[in-house]
Amino acid sequence: MATQLKHQCPYRLNSKPKQQSGPRRRTLQVDAVSSGGGARGLIQSGAVKAVPPREAAAALESGGYVMLDVRPAWEWEKARVSGSVHVPLFVEDTDSGPLTLLKKWVHFGYIGLWTGQKFTKLNGEFLRQVEAAVLEREAKLLVACGEGLRSMMAVSKLYESGYRNLGWLAGGFNLSKDGDFRDVEGTGKLQYATIGGVSYIFLQLLILLQAVGKN
Repeated sequence: MATQLKHQCPYRLNSKPKQQSGPRRRTLQVDAVSSGGGARGLIQSGAVKAVPPREAAAALESGGYVMLDVRPAWEWEKARVSGSVHVPLFVEDTDSGPLTLLKKWVHFGYIGLWTGQKFTKLNGEFLRQVEAAVLEREAKLLVACGEGLRSMMAVSKLYESGYRNLGWLAGGFNLSKDGDFRDVEGTGKLQYATIGGVSYIFLQLLILLQAVGKN
């Protein structure tokens, strides 16, 4: 049986796929979006560069990237990288209709109370606002959010809109550490900006206990 399988299989199991280049590679990059691969497909194909937080400062200072922060306003106000462009992918849903109010109540009970996150909706003006803030589509944009998920959605939208020099902050600001970015504005730390509500109280208590333990 093993002999039969060996003759039937024309490829070696340890053979490596050929590297694509030129027009073929660009076709694969476009297909990564059109076939539903989205941002993950773009990153895997190399069309979008994944940049870890520890390497982000170098990308901004010497790599020619501009940081595009797509977090909602309340996270951005807590902590942000100096000089970054802020265009939120999600905005607070201020609709007061009965269905929305019911959704807000459920959201508050399950999520809002613990995380401090407000009930949001997709920013319908996202692309237009990016175009107004970043005039050239050839600009190198390092797209960032708290956990890396919203920024992946933003990367996919931007790529489909014609932006090709895109980077993605891998894992988001939550994986950043003190000193990863030279200048940070705001009253908090980047890695904690997504945390609010009851979770923020527990976080501050944990930080206090750690400080007391060190002393």
